[in-house]
Amino acid sequence: MEHSNIEYVLPGEIETRSFEIIGEELAQRNIHIPKEQEAIVKRVIHTSADFDYAKTLCFSKGAVEIIKELIKNGADIVTDTNMGLAGINKKALARFGGKAHCFMAEEEVALQAKQKNTTRASVCMEQAAAIEKPVIFAIGNAPTALIKLYEMSKEQSWKPAFIIGVPVGFVNVEASKELILNTEIPHIINRGRKGGSNIAAAICNAVLYQL
Repeated sequence: MEHSNIEYVLPGEIETRSFEIIGEELAQRNIHIPKEQEAIVKRVIHTSADFDYAKTLCFSKGAVEIIKELIKNGADIVTDTNMGLAGINKKALARFGGKAHCFMAEEEVALQAKQKNTTRASVCMEQAAAIEKPVIFAIGNAPTALIKLYEMSKEQSWKPAFIIGVPVGFVNVEASKELILNTEIPHIINRGRKGGSNIAAAICNAVLYQL
């Protein structure tokens, strides 16, 4: 039986072909992405099939070089969901001496959140701040995590080394992203409502695969 619209692509070539299609469609839409940001934007589009990211992903000055250097020097990554943690290529990260963490499911976190009448994501950010090395935060779900990072950076001498801020949703999502956009903290933020744990992981992997 003939399927005229089906493209026959070998399994190993599917990703390569996908990236070719993304490149072609970006050109058709007359969208030009700065060279250093290209691999990240394309991987996010590859993960989501959503070309809006080509316009809404915001990079602070020198963001890509900064995050590459952090990973090369063994920085850890902290996510706000176990789904985000699962999506990060931990083997590639370990090559540089880094580890990925998510504290969301820990009993102590749930207990503290209840006592403080706050979210678990918020408590997790406090835990992550105690890691004695530079930390890249990959936030794909909880705007409260971004708000907490902002507050901590203002109130304490501590600052996150880098923030990937791509929470998805409707409550405080856009406002929390704008908070980080207005700081000196190196960041990759997706403006608007879109994002997700898979997007946070895709950004981390796009950087790892370039190293």
